[in-house]
Amino acid sequence: MPILPLASVERLIRSANAERVSESAASALLDILEDYGVKIAKEAIIYANHAGRKTVKDEDIKLAFDMLTKPRD
Repeated sequence: MPILPLASVERLIRSANAERVSESAASALLDILEDYGVKIAKEAIIYANHAGRKTVKDEDIKLAFDMLTKPRD
């Protein structure tokens, strides 16, 4: 069951200047966003734990995103 509302994802796609959005397109993006969000969150939890914290902070999320999206040499 999705965590995010489908209507929000439809608005997100429309904010990118889509004239119309099918429910299946919004649903597909919803699945991708939720999967990727969980991946980032899990990585951020590792960074928070490494820093000796139980609380995930914005810096953990940003670092996790950077680490997951940076090309590796």
